[in-house]
Amino acid sequence: MDTAGTREPNGADPIGTIETEIAVLMRRAEATRRSGSAPHRTLDRAAYLILRRLHESGAQSVTAVAEALGLDGSTVTRQVTAMERDGLVHRRRDAADGRVTIVEPTAVGLRRMHGVRAAREDLYRQLLAGWPHDDRRQLARLLTKLNETLDDYVRTR
Repeated sequence: MDTAGTREPNGADPIGTIETEIAVLMRRAEATRRSGSAPHRTLDRAAYLILRRLHESGAQSVTAVAEALGLDGSTVTRQVTAMERDGLVHRRRDAADGRVTIVEPTAVGLRRMHGVRAAREDLYRQLLAGWPHDDRRQLARLLTKLNETLDDYVRTR
């Protein structure tokens, strides 16, 4: 399998390569997560992303978290329930509207999230150590652009 460049002849539509490479990326990322050091496995992907969202944006409603992550509210509610049981988040009623549940990270949740993030950043720092800085910057830019495009697609469906 050619992983150093496109699989299409010069000038051909690269969509086939993009589709394949994203599928391979997702599979390899999951395999990397499972085989990684203990810090990689201390949070599942959903808990990690919820904690990242809460850390970056502050305490917020389950609905806001669900919308920000492109998930169904009931899915986030189930995840938050499990996270609260594990001591990663705390839930409380909104003072302005008692029907709304506000979620905030606990100190334990933030420590675990920071540990996972540091372990992941170390891994990618090692994996991409041989890449020129401009290539790493371009990869970051294009991944951000892809995720924004995917978010827009999910929100309009």
